[in-house]
Amino acid sequence: MNSERFASIHSHDLIRVATATPRASVGDVAANAAAILELARQAAEGGADLVLFPELALSSYAIDDLHLQEALLDRVEAQIGALIDASADLPLLLVGAPLRRKGRLYNCALAIARGRLLGVVPKSFLPNYREYYEKRWFASGSGITGQEIVVAAKCAPFGTDLLFTAEGWADFTIHVEICEDFWAPLPPSTIGALAGALLLCNLSASNITIGKARDRHLLSASQSTRCLAAYAYCAAGPGESTTDLAWDGQAMVHEMGDLLGESTRFGDQAELLYADVDLQRLRLERMRNGTFNDSAVAAGHPENRFRTICFPLTLRTGDTGLRRPVRRFPFVPANPQQLDADCYEAFNIQVEALVTRFRATSGGHFVVGVSGGLDSTHALIVAAKACDRLGLPRSAILGYTMPGFATGEATKGNAWALMNALGVAGEEIDIRPAARQMLADMDHPFARGEPVYDITFENVQAGLRTDYLFRLANRNGGFVVGTGDLSELALGWCTYGVGDQMSHYAVNSGVPKTLIQYLIRWCIATDQFNEATKSVLDAILNTEISPELVPADAGGALQSTESKVGPYALNDFFLHHIVRQGLPPSKVAFLAWHAWRDLNAGDWPAGYPDDAKIAYDLPTIRHWLENFLRRFFGMSQFKRSAIPNGPKVSSGGALSPRGDWRAPSDGNAALWLDELEEGLGQS
Repeated sequence: MNSERFASIHSHDLIRVATATPRASVGDVAANAAAILELARQAAEGGADLVLFPELALSSYAIDDLHLQEALLDRVEAQIGALIDASADLPLLLVGAPLRRKGRLYNCALAIARGRLLGVVPKSFLPNYREYYEKRWFASGSGITGQEIVVAAKCAPFGTDLLFTAEGWADFTIHVEICEDFWAPLPPSTIGALAGALLLCNLSASNITIGKARDRHLLSASQSTRCLAAYAYCAAGPGESTTDLAWDGQAMVHEMGDLLGESTRFGDQAELLYADVDLQRLRLERMRNGTFNDSAVAAGHPENRFRTICFPLTLRTGDTGLRRPVRRFPFVPANPQQLDADCYEAFNIQVEALVTRFRATSGGHFVVGVSGGLDSTHALIVAAKACDRLGLPRSAILGYTMPGFATGEATKGNAWALMNALGVAGEEIDIRPAARQMLADMDHPFARGEPVYDITFENVQAGLRTDYLFRLANRNGGFVVGTGDLSELALGWCTYGVGDQMSHYAVNSGVPKTLIQYLIRWCIATDQFNEATKSVLDAILNTEISPELVPADAGGALQSTESKVGPYALNDFFLHHIVRQGLPPSKVAFLAWHAWRDLNAGDWPAGYPDDAKIAYDLPTIRHWLENFLRRFFGMSQFKRSAIPNGPKVSSGGALSPRGDWRAPSDGNAALWLDELEEGLGQS
């Protein structure tokens, strides 16, 4: 394995953005220039590819009529020349400054890289209301395209039609706007995004008032979401004049609505905020979102109206860390408030879907196979809530526990305890006699007393259970509620046809295993059920996941699902990043390595048991990722192509062939396994 290449963020199409909050002055241009250069050098040492400074950072923002003083403007231009000369070994710099052109003064953003002034973007929208008076000093840049400007004896492109692109890396394309521009109904960055920019940058001054920080978050997050882009924002901080205003120095970076990082507000020192932006994720999202392209068409193909300025970029190798949050559980947020909200929505989506389906049928009963495991437990409590909402007694649920050759007393006991606590109509059907007969009819070695526990042995039991449920539904005028979850569908960990792959309505099919655990925890924490039910739910959560189809070994160890298919925490991580985002396997391994290699780093979801916290090294991640790729791409699609109806629950996607995922049933995993080996080397 080329460890340096694997560990480099550039190898995985990530770039490092730094937002800089220098300590400002009241018009001391030399001091401002020195502060900018110092932070630029620190950002270079921190591995930044781009450094964003506030609006009018060279002159200071809150200096009013001093902007019209020739001595100050001469000093600004001189310091720009010095900054250009000093930029030979620095990242791309975006610096705010007032610039003269043809008898007008413009509030500008300068793009500087490797000793060159790449281009100058003037501010389009000048606020001139309440505390703002910018039209007193500045001319609007709106509508200026195809022009040039001479600054510090250097000629550069000038206008609102500029994009900046790294040489040899088309995804690294930047659009720049200034402060008020992104408060406008149609921000210039919207057009820049439609023209191809994946990174939108805002140089802002933006004085602070109560609640304004929330508004900035709202605008930055929404603009990055709507434009399928990253949005980097920085505002002026300490040192600006407080004659009539105050400044908090807020800086932040959002990526498709996700906050990657935020600076300290009201700090007294200069600050750099780093955030690693995933350009590949953004490009892939635009590829699969047809509305984005349709918007570009409706806007008259803005790319035809922009000039693209290239800048040099040195691709780094080696480990510079990862400056972005990577959730261990993509389907389970660590923030307690968000987790509570997500669980509320997920649970009620399932209940609402089941209620609607029940009303559309002619039957009067839900039929549920209850094993005492997570999935059947969750399906049963969803059905119980559906009964409550329909105004039906819970006895409308016909719950059946069907012990087989390996059913444990604990799980069967939990199944019965749960049915009793919920007040459903529970029955028990021992499938072993029928299974023995079927195995004997097939002349299976087990029927002759041999301890052969192959896939036939397992699927005879799984198939019989489903067969019984369907016939019981026929007999009682009901329909079978499926229990299998999204993670099992991804792995193909279900018996096809007459098995747990099939039901009349697959209520859990959009919910991954890691989320099901938290939905049950949420039901306990929010008192969705009585104390007896909550006690049983807690016991079920603490039971190892097992299909219980193979008898315990000589040491008494039960069949373990995760020892066969891998930890569900990792499988759900792989599922999200490969299916929802379309990322290549080597990058998924890189992200999983950062998310899981240190159990003390990063946030765990609230309430996650300490004794369940675990770290995974790269060889372990690779092993289970290879297993996931084989199962997902090479073995399981035919099962997903024939799944019954069921609700989509997570924005992370579902695997219905009528929804998020359409794929050939006779594909193979070779391409994805090859990419993983190319990225990580031979194992």
